[in-house]
Amino acid sequence: MLLRVGYELGYDCPQPTPMILTLNIHFTRICDVAVPDHLVTDPPLPLSAYRDGFGNWCSRIVAPPGHTRIFADGIVRDSGQPDVIVPDAWQHRVEDLPEETLVFLLGSRYCETDRLSETAWSLFGAGPLGWARVQAVCDFVHRHITFGYAHARATKTAWEAYNEGYGVCRDYAHLAVTFCRCLNIPARYCTGYLGDIGVPLSADPMDFSAWFEVFLGGRWYTFDARNNIPRIGRVLIARGRDASDVAISSTFGPNILSTFKVWTYEVPDARLPLPPR
Repeated sequence: MLLRVGYELGYDCPQPTPMILTLNIHFTRICDVAVPDHLVTDPPLPLSAYRDGFGNWCSRIVAPPGHTRIFADGIVRDSGQPDVIVPDAWQHRVEDLPEETLVFLLGSRYCETDRLSETAWSLFGAGPLGWARVQAVCDFVHRHITFGYAHARATKTAWEAYNEGYGVCRDYAHLAVTFCRCLNIPARYCTGYLGDIGVPLSADPMDFSAWFEVFLGGRWYTFDARNNIPRIGRVLIARGRDASDVAISSTFGPNILSTFKVWTYEVPDARLPLPPR
């Protein structure tokens, strides 16, 4: 299947404002890109790019005073298959984990393992290990948090989401990631595109989505505490310890995000020209 993905962001800045943007499709999907999601700015601005410490593709610009439009529109090939389920994927002993996974056992800005460790072990410590334990975490978080954009807060942590019981997809992911780390399962936060493919259309405006990955049985697997069912058509943008590592924009000066649009939907043919935006 073919997925059209893209975004349009508008920033109003009173002064020249440096920005780091993490918006490009992840390099692990580069072979699937049929029409590249090149980042474009209006007005045209000089742009430089680099890979961060997690392998994410980041772009740097300096937005001028006034309005700056940032947009992209691409097409991605996808298998059309739902997320993989491997119930017998085993849990590694900490001493056997590859070194590159160890950072994803530690607490981070939005994932306070120190504050939630006792809770995690009281909730899940008596249950099975491996895949079943991660699924138990997802089941709990899915039931515990009530979804609603009115409950979104850029500073909300896993501890606060647990105590408030409300949030958006990033809060589901943060809490599930934190519980997994407390239980000695490496877990990393993911962000990307996830359209309403194979599920009823949502009445909510489309947004970037958050999910997470855990390291079991020698590889990383996708889990999604917000939806808690295998989904079709995930397109990864970035991975990190939590949302602070994969923010769509990090801005270094006052600004207002005046426009925010995201799209993800199936298209019939990659050869069709993309309409101007």
